[in-house]
Amino acid sequence: MKKILCSIGDQEDSDTVLESKTQIKTEKPPLYKVLLLNDDYTPMEFVVYVLERFFGMNSSKAAEIMLAVHKKGVAVVGVFAFEIAETKVAQVMDCASQNQHPLQCTMEKE
Repeated sequence: MKKILCSIGDQEDSDTVLESKTQIKTEKPPLYKVLLLNDDYTPMEFVVYVLERFFGMNSSKAAEIMLAVHKKGVAVVGVFAFEIAETKVAQVMDCASQNQHPLQCTMEKE
């Protein structure tokens, strides 16, 4: 009696193995909005400075956002991945504290 061989690729084997491929879908990380809150004590110039320094805005964009914070009470100043948003909030809060301003900055999931 003859032995029957099945060849798969370069291998000769009497056993056939089927392998299923699983597709891995990666999701984009959730984004977080960084919000600046209005108060009655922080000078507008300081808010503009913070927006330029920590969010890379030019002076006209920073002034526009500062006025939105002043008029509406709150404004989104950027949208970032969690770690970046958390760092931006900490930087703003530290800078405000060092300069003795009550400016508040928070983040929330988009």
